[in-house]
Amino acid sequence: MKKEREPALRESESWTPPSLRALRRDPFFLGLAAVLVIFTLVAPGGAATYPSRVDWPTIAALAGLLLLTKGVEASGALQRSGHWLIERVTSERVAALGLVIAAALLSMVLTNDVALFVVVPLTLGLARIAHLPSTRLVVFEALAVNVGSTLTPIGNPQNIFLWQQWGISFGAFVVQMLPLVAILLLLLVAMTIGAFPAHRIRVRDDAKAGALDRTLLVASLLLYAPFLVLTDLHRVGWALAGVVAIFAPLRPRLLRDIDWGLLLVFVLMFVDLRTLADAGQVRAWVATLGLGVPEHLYFAGIAASQAVSNVPAAIALAEYSRDWRVIAHAVAVGGFGVMVGSLANLIALRLSGDRRAWLSFHAYALPFLLVAMLVGYLLLF
Repeated sequence: MKKEREPALRESESWTPPSLRALRRDPFFLGLAAVLVIFTLVAPGGAATYPSRVDWPTIAALAGLLLLTKGVEASGALQRSGHWLIERVTSERVAALGLVIAAALLSMVLTNDVALFVVVPLTLGLARIAHLPSTRLVVFEALAVNVGSTLTPIGNPQNIFLWQQWGISFGAFVVQMLPLVAILLLLLVAMTIGAFPAHRIRVRDDAKAGALDRTLLVASLLLYAPFLVLTDLHRVGWALAGVVAIFAPLRPRLLRDIDWGLLLVFVLMFVDLRTLADAGQVRAWVATLGLGVPEHLYFAGIAASQAVSNVPAAIALAEYSRDWRVIAHAVAVGGFGVMVGSLANLIALRLSGDRRAWLSFHAYALPFLLVAMLVGYLLLF
């Protein structure tokens, strides 16, 4: 009987999104779920309000972007571009600069986690061939995606939330964040030059780039601009429906393979944090912090990011302040420092495969946090 059930279980799991199966081992998700259970047990009547606590336009925008970026990634175009870059590096410093800048640029348009899933595997492959310091490269790529993704409303989840929450235009968001990103990117480039020597390397990569799915690539790129325009016009529901309607018959497996787990984590974060924010004791405590003062809001956002990561920090602060510009700067800066400051940090360190990568990460990220905090403060105030 057991042998008959195993193939059926394997078949059912093959159609279960991998990201949902992984949630069973995700401590962040399990923690959010546990908090929700506690809230429900303490106040069962509040469960009826849970759906209204979720910012569904943000979830829809994130879902559409995950699907489009998954299409670009699955087409093989980014892997082929990375292969081309790897074959042409001349020194350790050039390789590091190329990978760091590529990570920053990709994160501006493909979100920070997608940029890492593209760049980090390329980095590990190059390190095996040319004996480069893979862990240090991955650390700098984590810093790079935190910098680059700050520029645009679609660069990271907290920006998507702020963009949808306040109805900011795409261009206005970019204009506000450009000075911070420009300065931090220049600092990161200078730090990269200092951290990686100009030793010449020889790349002996005989591996061939994968096949290119031109149909999928063209469809993803053509849908990208209309999706952003409709989302900017607050028609994100129609935008998502259109993308799904095209991808479902074209490449149905992409619908299964996007990060559904991330979407579920966001739903839980909205419910947990907004339920917590509505508690009378919490509101009384937060009132003592003086978040109406922009400087207090700025430092509170950085501190909250260091404690619970910058996505929950942005969601929580939005309950107490309408100053999206200060919140955006605070949670962007808060992504540096300790590794839990940004989910991108955790993704990068997990992909590195080095259990001691967190030591190297903090050696660079903590000083960078102090500099970024000063830069953000001077730009805002």
